[in-house]
Amino acid sequence: MTELTGLYAIWEREVRVYLRERSRVISSIVSPILWLVVYGVGLGSQFNVSGMSYQSYIYPGIIVMALIFSSVFYGASIVWDKKMDFLKEVLVAPVRRSTAFMGKVAGGATDGLIQATIILLLSPFFGVNVGLILVLVYLFMFILLIGLVSIGLLIGSFMESSEGFSLIGGFIVFPLFFLSGALFPLNNLPDWLLTLTIANPVTYGVDAMRGLMLGTYRFGLLIDFSVLIIFAAVMVGLGSMAFNKMKL
Repeated sequence: MTELTGLYAIWEREVRVYLRERSRVISSIVSPILWLVVYGVGLGSQFNVSGMSYQSYIYPGIIVMALIFSSVFYGASIVWDKKMDFLKEVLVAPVRRSTAFMGKVAGGATDGLIQATIILLLSPFFGVNVGLILVLVYLFMFILLIGLVSIGLLIGSFMESSEGFSLIGGFIVFPLFFLSGALFPLNNLPDWLLTLTIANPVTYGVDAMRGLMLGTYRFGLLIDFSVLIIFAAVMVGLGSMAFNKMKL
C-alpha cells in the first residue's frame, strides 16, 4: 500500500461515515440557519451594518461558525476510533502515522465543505451573491478547515473520553467564534477586544469570506491568505506530532 493509497482510503472512510449519518448532516446545517433567521432578523430589525442588512453582514461569519464547530468537534472521532481499535488496524498498515493524520484532516475538511455547500445554496435568500468568486470562497474555506480540523485532531490525540473532549473543545470553539468578528464589525472596539480579535486566526477567515462575498475587507485578501496559510501549516505540524506520540 502506497502512502497516497492509504491517505485516500482513510479520506473515503471519513466521508462515507459522514454521509451515512443523515441526522448529523441535517443537524449541522440547522443551527447556522437558525442563527441567520432568528438572530439575523432579530438584530437586523434594529440596525444595518456598512450599508447592508445585518443578516447579509453576518452570513459569511455564520458559515465560518459552522466550519468551526463541525471541524473542531470532528476531532472527537479520534476518541471513538481509539475505543473501537480502528486506529490500531490503520496503524498496522504500512503507512506512516502522518499519512493517517492527513487522511483524517482531508476527511474532516471535506465534511466541512459539504456542510458549507448546503448553506451556500441558500445565499440568495440572505441577500448574498457568491457568483464568480465561488472558487476563491472554497479555497479560503479549505485552508481554514485544514487548520481547524487539525486543532480538533490535536485535542483528540490527548483525550481518552468524549466527555473530556467536549469540555476542552468548548473552551476552544467559543473564543474562536465570538472573537472572530463574525457577528460584529471591528471598528471602534476597545483596545483589549481588538487585540484578541486580531490575534485570532479565524478572524482572517471571516474577513476573507466577507470581503469576497460582500466586498468589505478589513485586512485585505493577501494578508488573510498569508495568515491562514501559516495557521494551517502550524496546526498541521502540531497535530502530526501529537498524532505520532498518541497512545493507543
